[in-house]
Amino acid sequence: MLHHLRKYMYSTSKALPLEQLTRWGLHNTTVIRNASTPELYEIAAMNPFSADPETRQGSISSTGAMVAYSGKRTGRSPKDKRVVLDEQTEQEIWWGNVNIPISKKSHNLLEQIALKFLNTRPRLFVVDGYAGWDPQSRLRIRVFCTRAYHALFMQNMLIKPTNEQLKKDFSDDVDFHIFNAGPMAAPKLVEGVGSETCVSVNLTDKKMVILGTQYAGEMKKGVFGVTHYMFPKQGILTLHSSANEGEDGDVTLLFGLSGTGKTTLSADPKRKLIGDDEHGWSDNGIFNIEGGCYAKCVDLTYEKEPEIYDAIKFGAVLENIEFLSKDSREVDYNNISITENTRVSYPLDFIPGAKNPAVGGHPKNILFLTCDAYGVLPPVSLLTPEQAMYHFITGYTAKVAGTEMGVKEPVATFSACFGEAFLPLHPTLYATMLADKMKQHGTKCWLINTGWSGGKYGVGKRMSLKNTRSIIDAIHSGELANGEFDNFEIFNLRIPKRVTGVPDQILHPKNTWTNKSEFDRTLRSLGEKFQQNFQKYQNKASPEVINAGPKL
Repeated sequence: MLHHLRKYMYSTSKALPLEQLTRWGLHNTTVIRNASTPELYEIAAMNPFSADPETRQGSISSTGAMVAYSGKRTGRSPKDKRVVLDEQTEQEIWWGNVNIPISKKSHNLLEQIALKFLNTRPRLFVVDGYAGWDPQSRLRIRVFCTRAYHALFMQNMLIKPTNEQLKKDFSDDVDFHIFNAGPMAAPKLVEGVGSETCVSVNLTDKKMVILGTQYAGEMKKGVFGVTHYMFPKQGILTLHSSANEGEDGDVTLLFGLSGTGKTTLSADPKRKLIGDDEHGWSDNGIFNIEGGCYAKCVDLTYEKEPEIYDAIKFGAVLENIEFLSKDSREVDYNNISITENTRVSYPLDFIPGAKNPAVGGHPKNILFLTCDAYGVLPPVSLLTPEQAMYHFITGYTAKVAGTEMGVKEPVATFSACFGEAFLPLHPTLYATMLADKMKQHGTKCWLINTGWSGGKYGVGKRMSLKNTRSIIDAIHSGELANGEFDNFEIFNLRIPKRVTGVPDQILHPKNTWTNKSEFDRTLRSLGEKFQQNFQKYQNKASPEVINAGPKL
C-alpha cells in the first residue's frame, strides 16, 4: 500500500509518511503534497466553464492568474464558526456571538464526515507551511483539501518552507491541521450545527474542520484565529493590521476596518511593505504571519492600485470573478454578478519592495484609521496608552447606509481590536498587551480620520488623500510628536495645532462645519454610541481605560 501511495507523490522527498495519514483516518491513495504551481494549474483547469458554479473548477486569465469559484458561499460565514468547549477552553475563550461553543462529540462527528469525504475524492492535496516569519515562534500548519484552487491559495498565504525545512519541521507531526471538506455539506442533525456550513475548531487537539463552504478565506482566517489563541501564550500580540518600514528601519502598524484606506495608505512608495493584513509583535519586533496577500478586486484598476493590479499574474488566484469574454480571458473587475467580494491571492514577493524575510523592529508608530462618516472626528490626534487601549477595543468606523427614499445616513460600526471575528480571547487581553508593548518600546499611537470633513456624509466632503498622506509623513518625520497640541472636546484627544502641507482649519473639525450647533449635537451623539458599545467590555476593563473614552 505504501508503494501504491507514493507513486502518486510528486517526489519521495515530499512524501508524507503513511502513518501520519492513517493517524488521522486518511487513506486516499492519490495524495499530492506541496505540488508545484503548474501542476495545480493543470488540475484546476478541468471543466472551467460549467454553468453550475458549484462545479466550475478554474481557468486562466489573460495575465496568467488562476481563476476559481467558491460556489454558493462567497465570503466568510462567522455565524457558522464553532469552537470546541472542553476543560481547557471553558475558562479561556471569549464565549458569545464570536465564539459559539460546540461539544467535542459533535466536532468529532463532523471530523469523521470530513475524513470520509476526503478519502473518497479523486485526489487529496496536502499543503505544508508556516504561520509567522519569526523562526522562534512560527507555527507549522498542514492543510488537507480536495481542490487545486484551495491548495494554491494556501501555498500563497502560508510561508512556503524550503526542502530542508520540510524534512526538518514537517516530517513528523505539526502544530495545527486543517481538514477542508468544503464541498460536503454539514449535517444539521449534529448537535450545535446551525446550517449546511460549519467551521469547527478544536483548539485543544489543534484541528479545524470545514464543511459546507468552499470559500478559501475560511482557511486563511482560521489560521489567524488559531494564532490569536496560541501566540499570546508565548507573549506575542497578534494584530489585524498592515505594517511597513521606513529607510531608517522605523516600523509603522496600520489598523482599519473596510473602507478606511488601510490598503492604500500602507502601500507607501517611500517605505517597504512588511505585510498587508496579519502580524505578530514578539520580543524581537514585528513579523508578518502570512506568506501572501488577499486583496479585494472590485473596481480594480492600475491607476487605483498598481501593485495589486500587477500582482495578478501566474501564481495568483482570482476568486469569484468573471471575464469580459471567454475568448480573451480578460478579467472584468467591475463585474459583481457573483459577489462584491471578489478577491485575489498572491505571494508577498509579487509586491515590488516587499520585505523578505517579512520582519521588522518594534513599531515606532501605530495608526488607527477610521472613516468617520459623521464628520466630527479630527483628521489626526495623539492617544495616550489608555486611550489607545480604549480605541483598540472599540475598533470604530462608520459606513454609509443604503438609499431609502433618497435619504442616506451614516451607520456606526464597531469591531473589537479591528478584527473581532477572529478573537478567541477577550479583547481586553489583547489591548493590555498592546499598551504594555507601547510603554516598553516608546511607541506612539495616532487616531486618523480618513472620513468626512465639513459635515457628515451627504453634506461635507471626504478627507483628501493628499492631506492624509501629508499627516502620515509628518508622523514618520517626527514633526507631529514634537509639535504643539490642542484638546478636542468630549473625546479629550490631543490634536496638533499645525501639520506641514495641511490647512490649519481642518485640524479641528468644528472649524469646517457651517452649523456649529449641529456639530456639537453630532459629536455628542457619536460619543454616546461609543459609550453604549463599550458597555459589553467594561466588566474586564480597568477604570483607567473606561475613563479614556468620551466624557458627556
